[in-house]
Order: sequence, then structure tokens, then C-alpha cells
Amino acid sequence: MIGYTTVGTSDMARAKQFYCDLFESKGAKVLIDSGRIAMIGTGGGTPMISVCEPYNKEAPTPGNGVMVAFTADSKEEVDEIYAKALSLGATDEGAPGQRIPDRFYGAYVRDLDGNKLCFFKFA
Repeated sequence: MIGYTTVGTSDMARAKQFYCDLFESKGAKVLIDSGRIAMIGTGGGTPMISVCEPYNKEAPTPGNGVMVAFTADSKEEVDEIYAKALSLGATDEGAPGQRIPDRFYGAYVRDLDGNKLCFFKFA
């Protein structure tokens, strides 16, 4: 159901590089770039993450209670993406681990602009 999710940034080049590097193992790249907004994903018709400079020219701010969650193919991939995010400058918001016994394994970070991200596997 979700086509794309947008997060604000104060540095387009840095944000595009972060998300392309973070998901390079999945083949992600900038699919659409129109200056103040860019969409990153693996192809048309698949979910994308979009980064943008706010239209109102105000500073971007992460939403309180807002989080973008990305699926992983395995618990090991959750661990790998979490470690990659930290190596790219993200900050820790919760190390990988089983959150709901036998149901949900997840890890949490904040990107370079403070947006909260989750990497998870239902398992």
C-alpha cells in the first residue's frame, strides 16, 4: 500500500548518499531527482524513501512519534543494515534484538537529520 515515505533534510547531497549507501545491497539508487526532492528505491512500482528540503523553506524537523520502518529478509540483514547505518553516521536508537518473542526482530537508528528509522524482520 505504501508507495513512498518522505523525510526532511537540510543537505540533499548528504541525504541521497546516506540512503543510497545504506541500501546499496538491495540495489537502491536515486530514481527521481527534481532538485529539492529525490526518490530512492529499487524501481518503479516498489516502495521508495524520498528526501526533501521542506517546501516552506523552514528547517526540517523529525516528527514526534514518526518512524520509517524498512523490511529485511532476515535477522542477520537487520544486523547488517543497522551496522551500516551507524558506519554512515546514523545514531543508535536501539540495538538489534527480539522485541516481541517469536514475532518481531528490530533495530532503530536516527539518520543524519534526526529522522527515526527501524529495520525489522517478522520472525
